[in-house]
Amino acid sequence: MADKMETLSTVRLGYTNDLYKIVDSLNRTLKEDNLMFGLALDEDDDETAIFTIYRT
Repeated sequence: MADKMETLSTVRLGYTNDLYKIVDSLNRTLKEDNLMFGLALDEDDDETAIFTIYRT
């Protein structure tokens, strides 16, 4: 990606196995609006997820 992504929001929340399905749905639905969503596990706590919204 040549353009820089802008972080709009980051939220820490409890991780569940199906959380990635929401992120996948958001990415598929809103990519045309130049939005991208990320999900990562906290490096120090496997029960905490980090959800991030980006503008591309």
